[in-house]
Amino acid sequence: MLRSLHMKLVMIMVLLILSLMMVVGAFLINSVTAFYLEDFYSQMSDVFGDPLLLHDLTTPADEEEDGAAQMALVLEAYAGELGVDNRNRKLYILDGSGVCRVSPDGETVQLEYTENLVFTMNTGLQTGEVGDKSNLALDYMDVAVPIHRGGEDYIIYILDNKATSNDLTDQMLVLIIEALIFGLVISILLSFLLSKTMVTPIQSLTEGAMRVAERDFSKKIKVPSQDEIGVLTDTFNDMAGQLQDTLRQVENERNKLDTLFLHMTDGVAAFSREGLLIHSNPAAGRMLRRRLGAETTYRELFGPIAPLAQVLDAPDHLEGEMQVRDSFLQLLMAPFDRGRAGGGVLVVLHDVTEQRKNEELRREFVANVSHELRTPLTNIRSYAETLIDNTGEMPPDMEKRFLGVILNESDRMTHIVQDLLTLSRFDSERDALKLSRFPFGEAVQDIYNAVYMESQKHDHTLTLELEPDLPEVLADRERVLQVMMNVVSNSIKYTPDGGHIDIFAGRKRDRVWMIVNDDGIGIPEEDRPRIFERFYRVDKARSRQSGGTGLGLSIAKEIMERHQGRITLMNKTGPGLAVRLELNIEGPGHGA
Repeated sequence: MLRSLHMKLVMIMVLLILSLMMVVGAFLINSVTAFYLEDFYSQMSDVFGDPLLLHDLTTPADEEEDGAAQMALVLEAYAGELGVDNRNRKLYILDGSGVCRVSPDGETVQLEYTENLVFTMNTGLQTGEVGDKSNLALDYMDVAVPIHRGGEDYIIYILDNKATSNDLTDQMLVLIIEALIFGLVISILLSFLLSKTMVTPIQSLTEGAMRVAERDFSKKIKVPSQDEIGVLTDTFNDMAGQLQDTLRQVENERNKLDTLFLHMTDGVAAFSREGLLIHSNPAAGRMLRRRLGAETTYRELFGPIAPLAQVLDAPDHLEGEMQVRDSFLQLLMAPFDRGRAGGGVLVVLHDVTEQRKNEELRREFVANVSHELRTPLTNIRSYAETLIDNTGEMPPDMEKRFLGVILNESDRMTHIVQDLLTLSRFDSERDALKLSRFPFGEAVQDIYNAVYMESQKHDHTLTLELEPDLPEVLADRERVLQVMMNVVSNSIKYTPDGGHIDIFAGRKRDRVWMIVNDDGIGIPEEDRPRIFERFYRVDKARSRQSGGTGLGLSIAKEIMERHQGRITLMNKTGPGLAVRLELNIEGPGHGA
């Protein structure tokens, strides 16, 4: 309850009023008591300071028998001035030894020897000093006046029980309590009103701060006052507006970073200084081929490559490499927030599998080119040296055969160089397609007619089946015919004598297709994924004997891809091979 500022202000006001009233009440009560006490002694001093009274008290009558009784008669006339009423304020006359000679009720009483009475008995009778020591704490007031009368010592003792003062004090206390209660009620009401005027703006400011803490910037705080709270509210509204702009900018940047982080191809994993995984993107899990969670540690993933302590102490970054199954990953490991409690290690994973494969293919390609060129060059050199060494001695028919070999090998080298130049132009995209419209069915028919005589030399059964009304296609006619010829020629080369070769052509929606099916030696299943690689041969010896360069299918694939078409090996039952070609009727950029 007291945690509320409203109640604290009310309690402060109530305590202030209560303290003030208590201080004032105590002051008033003490003041009344002191006034009554001072008035008592002032009254006594005035009465006993009267020379006439002192003369009557100190001068004995002729032949008096009882001086105390005569003094009582004298003082009776001054009872009003002394305030003696024999109820609250009583008069006693004692002899020098302290024995009461005169009392209000006429009986001898034993008085309590107060400080004033003891002082007068011991000192005042000798010095003439009056015992009038005042003390607010006592519940009585008294005065002891020493009198010398006719050679006898007497003490006039007036004792007041402070009943009148106490009654007045009680009445004043009642008034003070009533005033205190009334003041408390008024102060509570006023404090509630006052605290409300102060607390209400603070409550509005608090509610606004809570809304801002919950990122709700839709409402501004309205405080009509122009005091310090009003200035604070205006400042808070300005701060909230700036905070909203800042948070919006931070949120936009965070969204950008999150989007980049989630969709980047490189894997990223952050670890604490203790080696526990803090965060990772999906690419990191895919590259490492495992699920990454809070239980994942740096040690189990990258500890063998570079210890965590080594990375944390590294001045820049460390590089490493690891293999996950058939993938090769390049690692960049660097510390972040060095020297801070929230620092750690950031690991970036880059998949270099394709790069490694390309490097391997490049090395293999260079080796194949070197081998393919070295073989015909060796043959040419060998036959040429033989001809030079045996000039004029070699039979004409043998000489002619040697020259034929040299010519064939040079043609083979020429074909290899031409195919390499073709692939080079494809790789550099310097060989633009010459698109034109031509009948697809006529192109297939031309290929059939061109290879018919060659197939008959091998006693092949060559058939052609065309769907009626094949459309014209938009393509590079010479390149397409080159692909068709390459596929059909391979079927003739690798089909044993007496075999069958079937050519089919048709249309499917917005594409045309051609299938070349044979019952030749075919391609083993393990070699099919690599059949379109450069210089790849299933049977290298037979390929060279047939004059193949190993680049034909690679060139065919490049041509079809540049047309956004396809060349694929079809699944078939029985021996042989089936190759399918597909083209978009409307050329590159159209169709499925």
